[in-house]
Amino acid sequence: LHTLAYKGMGVFPGYGPNPPTQLWIAARYLQGISFLIAPWLMKRKVHYPAVLGIYLSIVAVLILSIFPWSIFPDCYVEGVGLTLFKKISEYLISSLLVAAILLLLRRRAVFDPQVLRLLSLSLTLTVFSELTFTFYVDVYGFFNLLGHFFKVAAFYFFYKAIIETGLVTPYNLLFRDLKQSEEALR
Repeated sequence: LHTLAYKGMGVFPGYGPNPPTQLWIAARYLQGISFLIAPWLMKRKVHYPAVLGIYLSIVAVLILSIFPWSIFPDCYVEGVGLTLFKKISEYLISSLLVAAILLLLRRRAVFDPQVLRLLSLSLTLTVFSELTFTFYVDVYGFFNLLGHFFKVAAFYFFYKAIIETGLVTPYNLLFRDLKQSEEALR
């Protein structure tokens, strides 16, 4: 939705550069909070339909608050640039992500070392992305582009950590868990 909301895309006619920036901030808050909560859910039974319902409800409220209700705080004012809310949000989101990295490192025993490295790198690049997004004045400017490059790199390392490891080499993870259980029994 962030990409589709840009004026040049023509999907949401009549809107300026503020909605895509609002969508970005809303999504990053959701991402930061999710990564902060995730380490506490490791090794716990999770009711996935309930989690899906919660996320769908949150996303629906966020989208409604940006488009029809127009109550989400402005993030970008054309001709002026980023709002104070947007800049503070980026620093707050970065703080959430740094805290998530620290929680992951604290729970390192639960993770395969390679997965932990890739996740930490992904989150670190996401922090760089968010911090870069505090500098741009033009939605098509250099710092906006640089922030998106950091974000693409972060997605790549997240893919490598979760999708590739889980689908290509799932047996390594299973045997690692079995070996840890065996060692714990000894």
